[in-house]
Amino acid sequence: MKFLIIRFSSIGDIVLTTPVIRCLKKQVATAEVHYLTKEFFKPILIANPYIDRIHTLKDNLDAVIEELKKEDFDYIIDLHHNLRSLKVKRALKKKSYSFNKLNIEKWMLTALKINRLPSTHIVDRYMQTLDRFGVANDGAGLDYFIPDNEMVKESDIPASHHAGYIGMVIGAALSTKKFPLPKLKALCASLQHPIILLGGAEDRDDGEAIASSDNVKIYNACGKFSINESADLVRRAKLIVTNDTGLMHIASAFKRPVISLWGNTVPEFGMYPYYGENFIRATIQNAGEDKLPYDIIEIKNLSCRPCSKIGYKICPQGHFKCMELIDIKEVENTIYERINNRK
Repeated sequence: MKFLIIRFSSIGDIVLTTPVIRCLKKQVATAEVHYLTKEFFKPILIANPYIDRIHTLKDNLDAVIEELKKEDFDYIIDLHHNLRSLKVKRALKKKSYSFNKLNIEKWMLTALKINRLPSTHIVDRYMQTLDRFGVANDGAGLDYFIPDNEMVKESDIPASHHAGYIGMVIGAALSTKKFPLPKLKALCASLQHPIILLGGAEDRDDGEAIASSDNVKIYNACGKFSINESADLVRRAKLIVTNDTGLMHIASAFKRPVISLWGNTVPEFGMYPYYGENFIRATIQNAGEDKLPYDIIEIKNLSCRPCSKIGYKICPQGHFKCMELIDIKEVENTIYERINNRK
């Protein structure tokens, strides 16, 4: 059977689809798995052994559709569920299964502050698209595969960080999901541990401002590495401190401890760190008590939160309390508890 999985963007959302790819390929003996995404995000999937072929969208969706028609798919698994994926499905005229985006429930939570969302992670909602094929979640969590030629060399990071470091993700797609720069500067200055700042080219200047307090302790990697190289830096880290963004999910894929800082979005949307039942069960058994491999730090009971399921360039209320009220000392203490294995 020939399957086309659709997810155009973005980094975190694509990583969250990897259990669907793996379980489909491993549990359906005849499955040939193709994946459609944007060209920019192809590197995230390029080394995934469970994908037979990647199709990419550059500018012309019609041209991609003509290419896809030649494949003669049996089924389409739509994990994006928007107008573009609808156009693909209508053009290919194949049986399709789409995940429920729960847009009404999300609107109720953001606009009316009424929570009717199920307590189900988005990964498990993605997996429901495979029920028809008898495919079940194997509990192994997320996947991320890094090509050999994009592994970071020891010489690419300072010698002071070779014995271990904290990965500090400073970027996010929108500003209301980002821990404020002054608070990041204060946090990194106070930590007595090597730090690597992670983000894209757009975060480079903020990274320089943060690292200026101690250029030996703090290494600004923002914009210096590819997506896969940044993923490798995440893989090597002792722990990851992160906003609600794609590298948070990559950290979960590598089973790294995560401390996630939440602003205008909330974990109730179903996109908190996901490790899979197998790892969670083993972690709890090894610890002898109910201990998760991640921490969520957020300001609850704000009347304005969540204000959006995605985010804004600036706080609509002008005060940005959802991030400004997060206590730096709480974050610092949580980091030390994780590093010293007290969690």
